[in-house]
Amino acid sequence: MKVFKFGGASVKDAESVKNVALVLENQGFENCLLVVSAMGKTTNALEKAVEFYFKKDQYEEEIEKVKQNHIDIAKGLFSENHSVFSEISLFFDDIDAFLRRNKSPNYNFVYDQVVSCGEMISSKILSEYLNEIQFTNQWLDARDYIKTDDNYREGSVNWAKTEENISTLNKTVCYVTQGFIGSDDNNFTVTLGREGSDYSAAIFAYCLDADSMTIWKDVPGVMTGDPRKFENVSLLSNISYEEAIEMAYYGASVIHPKTLQPLKQKHIPFFVKSFLEPEKSGTKVSVTDKNKYEESYILKENQILMRIATRDFSFIAEEHLSMIFKELAKNKIKISLMQNSAISLALCLEDKYGNIDVFNEELSQNFNTEVVKNVSLFTVRNADMKDLNRFYKNKKVLLEQISRQTIQMVTN
Repeated sequence: MKVFKFGGASVKDAESVKNVALVLENQGFENCLLVVSAMGKTTNALEKAVEFYFKKDQYEEEIEKVKQNHIDIAKGLFSENHSVFSEISLFFDDIDAFLRRNKSPNYNFVYDQVVSCGEMISSKILSEYLNEIQFTNQWLDARDYIKTDDNYREGSVNWAKTEENISTLNKTVCYVTQGFIGSDDNNFTVTLGREGSDYSAAIFAYCLDADSMTIWKDVPGVMTGDPRKFENVSLLSNISYEEAIEMAYYGASVIHPKTLQPLKQKHIPFFVKSFLEPEKSGTKVSVTDKNKYEESYILKENQILMRIATRDFSFIAEEHLSMIFKELAKNKIKISLMQNSAISLALCLEDKYGNIDVFNEELSQNFNTEVVKNVSLFTVRNADMKDLNRFYKNKKVLLEQISRQTIQMVTN
C-alpha cells in the first residue's frame, strides 16, 4: 500500500484539488491512502478566530470568512445541489456550537477543537471530488485511528492503540483522511504539532507496513537550500534517513522532524516530489549508499537568542542546567542551538506558543538574563571548510558554533 500526503498548497483552491486527481492518475490510485492538510491558509485563519474568541472579539466573522472560502472552492468542483455543501455547513455549525458552549479556559484545548476542522473539511471535499470523478475511496476520520495523550497542540502518539486501530483497515481499499490530528482517551481532538501532517502520514505508513510514502510539495524535492531564500540550489536526489533527520533537526522546512523515525524503523522509502511535476523523480530518502553529502543551507527565522548568567560569577553547574531545562519543558520552548561558558549559557530558542516572556520572568528570579528576539539561525551542512569567510559576508553574527562540517550562526 502507498501513502501520499498532500499539503495545504496542493489543495488551496478548486484547480489545485483537480490537480491532485491528475497526480493520482499519473502515480496510480490503487491501494493508496491519502493524508490531507487544511486548504491554503485555513489553519492560520482558524488560529486567528481562536485568538479573537479568547479576546472576546468578533470571532464569528473570521469563521464565516473561512466557511465562505470553502464554499467557493466547492462551487468550482461540484454542482450546486451536491451534498458536500451541507457537509461543509455541518462542520462550521460544529465549530460555532462548540465555541458557544465551551467553558474551558484552556487555550490549547480550544485551539485543537477548532483549528482541526480545517483538515476535516479539506479531506471531505477532496474525498467527495475523487468519488465524483470515479476515483473510488472511503473517507476516514483520523481521530478514530491515531490515539494520543491529552497534551493539546503537541500530542504524543499511543503507538500500541494506534497500530491496533490502523491494522483493521482493508489494504485493498483507497482511503482519504486528515493530517495533523488524533484524539485522546475522551475522544477530544488533539493536534500533533504545527505542520504535523507529514507525521500523520508516517504514522499511517508505519502501521500499514506501507510500500512507500510520498509527500507532495511545490518544490522539486529536498534541495540544498530553500530556493526562495538561497540562490543556485540543487536537488538532492538520494539521501539517507540519518541525513534527512539531521536536516530536519536543523530546520529544513520541507521535512517535519518527527516524520523520519517511524519510516526508518521499518525501512519504508520516503519520497519528496512536486505536485506540479509529478512525473519527475524528486528526492528519495532511504537506506542508501548513494547519499549526497552536498553543501546545504538552512535558515530558521523568528528565533530568540537568550543569554543566562549566574549572578555571583559561580559556574553554570548541573543544578542550574536542570532548573533551566525544566522551565523550558514547562513552557514548551525548544532549543535550536546551545552554547555554554563557565558562568553563562547561550540558547537559540524556538517559541511556538509565545511563552518566552513568562520563561524569562521565571529565570530572572535566579539569573541575569538577556533576550534578543527576531533573530535567525543559519546552518550550513557538509560545509566546505576551506573558505569560511563567504558564510559571514553581510551578517552580524551574535553567536556561532562550528562542528565537524557543520557551521551554525545566530544573526540579526
